[in-house]
Amino acid sequence: MNFASDNTAGVAPAVLDAIARANRGFALGYGGDELTRAVERRIAALFERDAAVFLVSTGTAANALALAHVVPPWGGVLCHAEAHIATDECGAPEFYGGGIKLIGLDGVGCKLSVATLSAAIDRHTGHRPHAVQAAALSLSQVTEAGTIYTVAEIEALCDVAHSRGLATHMDGARFANALVRLGVTPADMSWKAGIDILSFGATKGGALAAEAIVIFDPARADTMHERRKRGGHLVSKHRFLAAQFDAYLADDNWLAWARHANRMADRLADRLAGRGLTPVWPVDANLVFVVLPAETHARLSAAGAAYYARRSASLPGGMALAPGDVLARLVTSFATTETEVDRFTEITSG
Repeated sequence: MNFASDNTAGVAPAVLDAIARANRGFALGYGGDELTRAVERRIAALFERDAAVFLVSTGTAANALALAHVVPPWGGVLCHAEAHIATDECGAPEFYGGGIKLIGLDGVGCKLSVATLSAAIDRHTGHRPHAVQAAALSLSQVTEAGTIYTVAEIEALCDVAHSRGLATHMDGARFANALVRLGVTPADMSWKAGIDILSFGATKGGALAAEAIVIFDPARADTMHERRKRGGHLVSKHRFLAAQFDAYLADDNWLAWARHANRMADRLADRLAGRGLTPVWPVDANLVFVVLPAETHARLSAAGAAYYARRSASLPGGMALAPGDVLARLVTSFATTETEVDRFTEITSG
């Protein structure tokens, strides 16, 4: 009963098989191999345009390098205060960006509103050269609360950002989970909605260690080659990153695996709600947040259930936890089974 993270799941067998196939013989290093070039073209085609694609091994690297690429060292990145880039990347965006500043904003369910964004741009524009200038908007899709932005919401936020001269970035570590829930195309949920640069995740979806930075205007991409190398993320045996994406995207595996994870989250949410544990936020993807009474938390822990206790200032309607209560984050994956879900929910009932 492991619901700690989709990172705790293993690697999809198809991905492991692809890595083994890539291990046969010799290939040029540092992305000069044919498989890497083919995967870069495939990802661009997935987004229905001529895009520049750069493979890296971690989501932190993808986010940090992407933001450093579109934000000057004196610039600010507007994001939700609980966004992964702000709370879980140990200052990597600031480090790779030479001192860029992350500016956290409020929003229920870890989502930003147009009004909040507009006001933040006003606050962080002007007073030059003394103040950090708002230079980019970063949206998490899926958010840290497990919620997702609709295409219309992304468009509205990007319109505001672009109208004020800001670049737009999407942290798409769980891009597939949001995509299958919305039932739209990758292009619809990215550049067509106004996203300039995307961190396209595969690791949480079933890969071993594979992420992609997708720059939708190739004219802006040239120096990313040097930025990735200087940042230590141009992998020498690059074909093994490409092999993972090759298997991830083959036969729409990535979408099937995301649908499964979402279905398991829906099953978990429904069964918990039936036992009086209604999810705190809408279950839009593969994350379920519930408030567990202390005794329920203790019972689950004793039974070996794994999940994280979280804190959040993004709770709906002024909701507050009672003393002893635990805000539990439950994450499903491509490997989650119905048996695990049902056993977990049975234990909550005592």
